Amino acid sequence: MAVTIEKVESNRALREFIRFPEKLYRQDPLWSPPIWMEERETFSVNNPLLAHSDFALFLARSEGEIAGRLLAYVDHKFNDFYNSNIGMFGSFESVRRPEVAKALFAESEGWLIARGMDTIRGPLNPVAECWGSLYEGFDSPATFMTPYNPPYYNEYLQDLGYRKVKDLLAFEGDARQGYQIPERFIRFRKKLLTRRPDIRIRRIDMKHLIRDAEAIWTISNQAIRDNWGWVPYDKEELQSTLKKLGPIADPDAIWILEDAGQPVGHCLGFPDINIILRQIRGRLFPFGFITLLRRRRNLQDFRLFGLAVLPEYHGQGLDVLLYMSLFEALAPRGVRVEASYILEDNLNMINAVLKLGLKKTKTYRVYEKGSKP
Repeated sequence: MAVTIEKVESNRALREFIRFPEKLYRQDPLWSPPIWMEERETFSVNNPLLAHSDFALFLARSEGEIAGRLLAYVDHKFNDFYNSNIGMFGSFESVRRPEVAKALFAESEGWLIARGMDTIRGPLNPVAECWGSLYEGFDSPATFMTPYNPPYYNEYLQDLGYRKVKDLLAFEGDARQGYQIPERFIRFRKKLLTRRPDIRIRRIDMKHLIRDAEAIWTISNQAIRDNWGWVPYDKEELQSTLKKLGPIADPDAIWILEDAGQPVGHCLGFPDINIILRQIRGRLFPFGFITLLRRRRNLQDFRLFGLAVLPEYHGQGLDVLLYMSLFEALAPRGVRVEASYILEDNLNMINAVLKLGLKKTKTYRVYEKGSKP
């Protein structure tokens, strides 16, 4: 069965590109659909990431049926920041036929090479740091805004010459299985706050959401600027993230660290609405939105999406205090909290979460290869 590749250039083809995962995973109970009404924006210049990128969407067909898809893009902001020529790919999906992946990547790599790229990296999906191919942890569903894929995707990438460039890790603590904050950390917090009375940890103020969101944005751009793959997070991306997370924001999961009234750290968590999205099949209308609003406050699964402290406050244990505030506020609900992504070489953070008693549950792998043999 021959495989042909076409570039998405029509509304019909875009719909096929968007909807292909629904067909591919229809028998997989661990897959969670996206919010379908948001997908057209995700794969357009209305997406802040793609707004400053050259990009192309590719479909693979076999006997007239969609067999795979792939996004290729050149992120000019990233390459300008790192003075690099790295092309990106993401949103890869394929039936279990290696020739489909081979044809898709050949077309996409050719497109990137024609634009001067000497290295190709991915999967880097065009949704707030939704990075990597799931490599370990196939026994549980993905949390909201994290990737999900079958194991054979990793085989295909490796067979095509891609090699690991970075692993991103997920850890979790589950109150339903008896997890609680170790007592020594509670003692540590008491001593630290007694010694430093100007330190305060508070929930996000939903009445001043924009103010606190901008504080989170400012802290993030300073605190994680040395992280692998980081580029400055601009206001448009902040607004896009707020649009996505605002309707499901839970004040118990978003905390601000202040020193003498000035924000110096934060942790950002949100409920795992994938549980609801699986039930409503990713459709907000006509009744899915009502279901989401009604049930989101009863969710017991959360993702800790971001945790950052200004560089001058590193090494003082303040990041641990932020996590403790989040977990203790949510614990009475009997929650499971997943902390992701943690870079494999962020040894300080890995050491902290292990001492806190969290368990490693998933690995997401980012691949890379040179564009020339």
